[in-house]
Amino acid sequence: MTQTSENVTWLTQEAYNQLKAELDHLSGPARTEIAAKIAAAREEGDLRENGGYHAAKEEQGKQELRVRQLTQLLENAKVGEAPAADGAVAPGMVVTIAFDGDKDDTLTFLLASREYASASIETYSPQSPLGSGVNGKKIGQDAEYELPNGKLASVTILEAKPYAA
Repeated sequence: MTQTSENVTWLTQEAYNQLKAELDHLSGPARTEIAAKIAAAREEGDLRENGGYHAAKEEQGKQELRVRQLTQLLENAKVGEAPAADGAVAPGMVVTIAFDGDKDDTLTFLLASREYASASIETYSPQSPLGSGVNGKKIGQDAEYELPNGKLASVTILEAKPYAA
């Protein structure tokens, strides 16, 4: 699980291993694959009108960006333990909140960096307005955060438990 503080990202060993494996793949076999695609597209002739070539170059650019992101993230990573299940909201926790104290209007999300974003659960960064508002609060406490329009919204922490992938 992650928490950024002064350019340091805290990761569990499992998360570090997953990100390292992704980096190893992208900077090894995936680079070789994209280079082969580009070479094959070049052999087709005129590069100005070669859609396969341009698509492969765009894919290469995205891949290299991800390699740089992962490299920077892992260089600044500190490996630690998952947060304790003590009822306090912290990065790496699945949090359930009620909006304005309405127990029927709830949201459950993972408080973590974007590296954890998945289709299975909504993810909010600890630096986001909602994330920073609930971070450190305990179950039953109210938290406020600023909406994009500048108004304050209030939520109540209903549950906070460590994320289990």
